[in-house]
Amino acid sequence: MNYENLYEELQPGEKALKDGLAALQKLYKAVSRERENGDIKSLIRDLDAMSQAAAAVSQTLTGMQETAEAFDTKEYFENGDFAQQMLTSCEENGVDVRGEFPVYEMFPYRVRLDAENQDIYLDRKKVQCVRPQSFVRMVKAGQEKLNRASFNAQTFVSELYDAYSVAILKLNKQPGADIYLNSLYKFLAPMSRFRKDYDQQSFAFDLARLYASDVEETKGGKKFQFGPSRNNVKAIRILDREGKEQFLATIRFYE
Repeated sequence: MNYENLYEELQPGEKALKDGLAALQKLYKAVSRERENGDIKSLIRDLDAMSQAAAAVSQTLTGMQETAEAFDTKEYFENGDFAQQMLTSCEENGVDVRGEFPVYEMFPYRVRLDAENQDIYLDRKKVQCVRPQSFVRMVKAGQEKLNRASFNAQTFVSELYDAYSVAILKLNKQPGADIYLNSLYKFLAPMSRFRKDYDQQSFAFDLARLYASDVEETKGGKKFQFGPSRNNVKAIRILDREGKEQFLATIRFYE
């Protein structure tokens, strides 16, 4: 199955519908004018024409509805066609994607396909979209908007250092020790209501922007260094300024 086939099938009906509605609007204006002027002969003629135009519009609508209802969206999701076409569209539009059905990452978004209800979740937001191309374009537009948003890397790294300092004390670590970024996130957003507004994907996106920036130390002169992990489960995946994936696991601040 492919939504693009349905898209093509509906196009003639959409054009006929547009033309039919335009004709009805034109006749409506004529009928209104004729009623005002008392032109009863023209009024009767145009009301008849309007009735025929309305019937044609109704017939077009019925045909479009039958075509749309014949498209089995549940099967489209469950048999994997939607997911496969979504991945193809990601490749065509230059959208980096990782994962497998039903959960994917389109950095910094997390995408989940709900085949049972034919819904898509973009992070926590439910999106009703059965056209893979449209969904991928939506994701790309969102990514571009995020990348255009202002970001103060100097302020962010200072906030990271504040959280790092608390983590050093709470975890009984020595100053300069490596702290897992996943652990640091919990100190940045200690309460669940904070994590709702600033989730881990948002944290990862800020890390990516810091990683791509020229900032190398805090305002107080503390340098920082990201570190890897042998276990990528503990690492945070980001995309660098060239769009290549990097895995950041830890961070440390030092003199």
